[in-house]
Amino acid sequence: MNTNLDLTTAGSLDLTRRQFLVRAGAASLGATLLQPQLAHSQTAGPKLDLGLIGCGGRGRWIADLFAASGRFNVVAGADYFSGQTAELAKKHNLPAERCFSGLSGYRKLLDLKLDAVVIESPPYFHPEQAAAAVAAGKHVYLAKPAAVDVPGALLIAESAKLAAQKKQVFLVDFQTRAHPAYQEAVRRVHQGDLGRLVSIYAEYQTNLIFQGWDDELRKSSSDPEVRLRTWGVDRVLSGDVIVEQNIHALDVASWFANAEPLKAYGAAGRARPFVGDCRDHFAVLFFYPNDLVVTFSSKQVGYGYDDIMVRAHGLTGTAETHYSGKVWLRSREDIFNSDSNSLYAKGTELNIAAFHDAITKGDYSNPTVAPSVRSNLTGILGRLAADRQGEVTWKEMLQTAERWTFDTSGLKA
Repeated sequence: MNTNLDLTTAGSLDLTRRQFLVRAGAASLGATLLQPQLAHSQTAGPKLDLGLIGCGGRGRWIADLFAASGRFNVVAGADYFSGQTAELAKKHNLPAERCFSGLSGYRKLLDLKLDAVVIESPPYFHPEQAAAAVAAGKHVYLAKPAAVDVPGALLIAESAKLAAQKKQVFLVDFQTRAHPAYQEAVRRVHQGDLGRLVSIYAEYQTNLIFQGWDDELRKSSSDPEVRLRTWGVDRVLSGDVIVEQNIHALDVASWFANAEPLKAYGAAGRARPFVGDCRDHFAVLFFYPNDLVVTFSSKQVGYGYDDIMVRAHGLTGTAETHYSGKVWLRSREDIFNSDSNSLYAKGTELNIAAFHDAITKGDYSNPTVAPSVRSNLTGILGRLAADRQGEVTWKEMLQTAERWTFDTSGLKA
């Protein structure tokens, strides 16, 4: 990663005291940014027994990372589809009596003697499963987004609060917030290096994805099991693209803003001919206190351009982040250059290490939950504004508290 602080890029700026201090500290910062995993390179404390809820592709991928960390034993799995748990069992040598299927399979997993659970199921199920895990006395590692609707997001907040009271760890897995380059850029913004924030631009632009899921759904769109298997193109199960996918950009924008929006004005549409009912492009204006405006746009269609970018403009400078790309800041008195290469894996590895550290050291502050719920609700606000093709306030969204429901008729209990 590049931590070059060459002040020649700043044009004719003088070398101020702050710039000198920034430059002098580059070496120590660079060591962390170059190899963030070194901070957790050695196994600390006991290995913990872990159960996985949601054994699909990402679930099994993250289970492998937990095992490879040397801090966890993957000892159980639950998924609606028995074929998914069979794949997990094969990789981690799990006996049949520790693999569960069906909608309520996760409850049987929670009855086992486990230290912690990882929840990688479709987002619709996150609040119920996380609440049950906390009630069962397990530490919780939860995939984003936390929920698909307002009641679900608020339940996540309540579950995390209860977890803290019961001395349990609850972590929401956003890779960006675990990465040192992002952390340093945001730290400098929050300490005032850009002055007062004026505007933030957030984009989540991808090529056509989820084509395979739509192809599968198209063959049998009335089959509830197929709908469950192809949850990524189902609006209720995923929360729609703005909540399930675009939340990566909205979370960073919310992190920079360090506040919740007052209101949003939005629009959305569908261009790709999918059977699934998710939209594939959004445009939303979020209005924050102090006249800060966040301009958000996304697409999940087309070819030739992919990026998850957030740019913050202040009275005295600009900061910009890219998912697995450049992360930088420029102001009258400060320059910061880095990148977040391999963010998808490295951010997760750092979160896994932090999860273990919090459990073994007894840190139940659960700091990832509140910002995750805030960005989750921000995405829901943008979705609601787009649904109405107009303006919705934060207060109205919370008061309405629209609950989404998925019909489980025809599915195995």
